[in-house]
Amino acid sequence: MDNQIETAPIPNVSKTHVYTIRDWKEYLGESLLIIFSVLLALILSEFINNLHEKENTRILLKSIVAELDHNKIFIQEMNNYNLEVLKKIDSALVDKDLQQKIVSNDEFHLNVIAPQGVLYRYLDDEAWTIAKSNNIMSKLDIETVSVLTKVYEDQTHLYKVEDEVAKVILNRDSRDPNKVHSTLMLIRDNYHAWAVDRTAFLLQKIEDAKKKVESY
Repeated sequence: MDNQIETAPIPNVSKTHVYTIRDWKEYLGESLLIIFSVLLALILSEFINNLHEKENTRILLKSIVAELDHNKIFIQEMNNYNLEVLKKIDSALVDKDLQQKIVSNDEFHLNVIAPQGVLYRYLDDEAWTIAKSNNIMSKLDIETVSVLTKVYEDQTHLYKVEDEVAKVILNRDSRDPNKVHSTLMLIRDNYHAWAVDRTAFLLQKIEDAKKKVESY
């Protein structure tokens, strides 16, 4: 007879579950901790963003000041050149031989009075353009914005002398040897109106703009 092993039935063992009962104060504490953590993260993020924005503004303003300094030097060099051109024009106005050199063979020889061309220097505005695209105007007071805008607008007016002198030279009368005197007078007037007579005011405006920008 085979040995039979009887297995005893496994008794049903009831599992005991332990439930932690928490009161409303614990839930409130956890909720407040989560809210605090979120607010702290937002505050830190805002603080870091403000630091980056201030640093970016500082760099932009520093670039504007450097650009104004650069342009100031070029404006002074341009003015010195323009004054030399005016001296040559004044000499030509009373020198018939020189007038014949200026207009000959139906050509107007500008190099006799302006050996480096009409515009001796070109001025920069890249820093100002970049600053405007980065909303720099919202960081400055209205007076500073107004001065800077005026400075850069007045810089472009200096270029107008090239256009106006070109109109005179390209006119048919400029090729007439009998009208050299009047042509030179027109050129001289344009140099005064668009360049020389504006220089002192523009240089002062640049200094004013620099002081206001550097105060930030």
